[in-house]
Amino acid sequence: MSTNSATLPSESQRKPRRRRFLKVTGIIVLLLAIWTGIDLFVPRTSHLKEFDPDEVARLETDMWRSYYDKQRVKLFFELAELLRKQYKMPFIRSNVVAFRAAKAAFVFKRGKQRSDYEQALPDLIKFYQSIRKVSDIPFDVDRVARAELEWWIIHRQRAQHAEGDLARSLAELQAEIYHLPVEKFMEHGKLRADAMTIRDTKEEAGGVSEEDWARINELLKGSWRSLHEAVK
Repeated sequence: MSTNSATLPSESQRKPRRRRFLKVTGIIVLLLAIWTGIDLFVPRTSHLKEFDPDEVARLETDMWRSYYDKQRVKLFFELAELLRKQYKMPFIRSNVVAFRAAKAAFVFKRGKQRSDYEQALPDLIKFYQSIRKVSDIPFDVDRVARAELEWWIIHRQRAQHAEGDLARSLAELQAEIYHLPVEKFMEHGKLRADAMTIRDTKEEAGGVSEEDWARINELLKGSWRSLHEAVK
C-alpha cells in the first residue's frame, strides 16, 4: 500500500506546531516553578491555638496504624494531610515537611539505644524549624525537638520508667510549644499516654483489634480536646 505524500505535513507545517508545543510547555513549566516558589517560600502564618482536635485525633490514630504496620508511604501522606489541616501549610511544603518527620520516625524505629534514637534529632529539628516558620508562637526549635524525641524514648523504654513519666513528658512538649505551665497539659498527656498503653499492651497480647483502635481514637479525641481547651 503506497503512502500519499501529499497527506503528510511538510517540514514547514511541522515547525510552527513544534514551536507552539515548546511555547506551551515552557509556560506550564514557568507556572509550576512560580507555584512551587510561592508554596515553599512565601511567608504564611499558622495560629497554633486554632485546630480541630477531633480531626487531629483521627489523623494521629491513622498515623499510629501506618507506623506500626510499616506503611511508610501511607504515613507520609497522613503526615502531609495533618500539616495542612493543623498548621495550614500549603500542598508542596506540607509534603516536604512530612518527609522530614517520616524519616525521623523510621530512623528512630530502627534504633536500639539512646545513641541510635538521637540520630533522628536532626530531622526533628528541621521538622520543627518548618513549623516555627509558619507559627504565630515563637517557640525554641531545639528545645521542642528534643522534648519530642524525649517522649519517644520514654515510650520505647517505658519498662525503665515510673508510671506517669510518659504522660508528663508529653505534657512538657506542649508546655515548650505554648509557653504555658506543664500542669495545664497533664490531662492531655495522660489521655495520650493511655492511648499508647492500650496499643502496646494489646499488641503484646496478640494484636490490636478494631474495637481497640476505636477506643484509642476516643482517648486521643479527649487528649486533643483537652489541649485545645488549655491553650484557649
